[in-house]
Amino acid sequence: MRFSLCLLAVAGLALAQTRPTIFLITDAEGVGGVCRQDQVEPSNREMQQLLTAEINAAVEGFYKGGAGEVIVWDGHDGSQTLSTLTIHPRAKLVMGGLGPSMLMERRFAAVAIVGQHSKANIRTGIMAHSYSSLGIQTMKLNNKPVGEIDVIAAMAGHFDTPVIMLSGDRAAVEEMREIAPDAEFAAVKEGLGRYVCISESAKRSQEMIEQAALRSMAKIGKIKAYRVPGPCTLEVEYTTRNSLPVGSELRTWAEVLDDRTIRFRGKDVLEVWQRYRVR
Repeated sequence: MRFSLCLLAVAGLALAQTRPTIFLITDAEGVGGVCRQDQVEPSNREMQQLLTAEINAAVEGFYKGGAGEVIVWDGHDGSQTLSTLTIHPRAKLVMGGLGPSMLMERRFAAVAIVGQHSKANIRTGIMAHSYSSLGIQTMKLNNKPVGEIDVIAAMAGHFDTPVIMLSGDRAAVEEMREIAPDAEFAAVKEGLGRYVCISESAKRSQEMIEQAALRSMAKIGKIKAYRVPGPCTLEVEYTTRNSLPVGSELRTWAEVLDDRTIRFRGKDVLEVWQRYRVR
């Protein structure tokens, strides 16, 4: 009997280890019911509740689909939005800023994104921006305009990890679909302007996200990782109120193009992103 129990325990441990780990990255501007700038402040209770409910819906879908572990990174505005008191009881929460690799060196089975907005300069993107709505006008990776979606997918792809699911506004969904057409999506709202949207109800948004997460689990191993070929350039154009600081010309592997624009070079996406992030 004791031997049989040991075999069962070993078998259970082996099964748990073979089940995939999903890395879920969150933002706020793409959450259903969020359409005003004041709503995306980390302390906004309505946004916290809406975002947490969408995250928990995704986590539930991943576990129903066979996930062994779901790790959630609070990726909005300094990682001040989520709490271990309210996230899904089976999820783990990453709090704080991550390095340039975004933890992708752990080579998760897949990456998912909840609450995402589109890159800057998209007419129907709700609160669309590329990393900084106040500081950055345009960001280009290998001369392609990008925002968080491209950079996250490219960084994951650098470590052979696919993005299998995204929820957000319709503009964000279309942006992700261009680079990962086989992923699963939940467009929880449609943007009419920067602060004008048509949103699904909270309940409907959560249902859509849970189902997208569930469907995406069956695609692990079938969706290809998004890879950006090296060598890479990253060009950052700051807004008109943000001239480059004195000494920018001396930054290693950087080229100042004009008063507000700087270009970095690297052998691959990880290296170029590291060089941009080092101040």
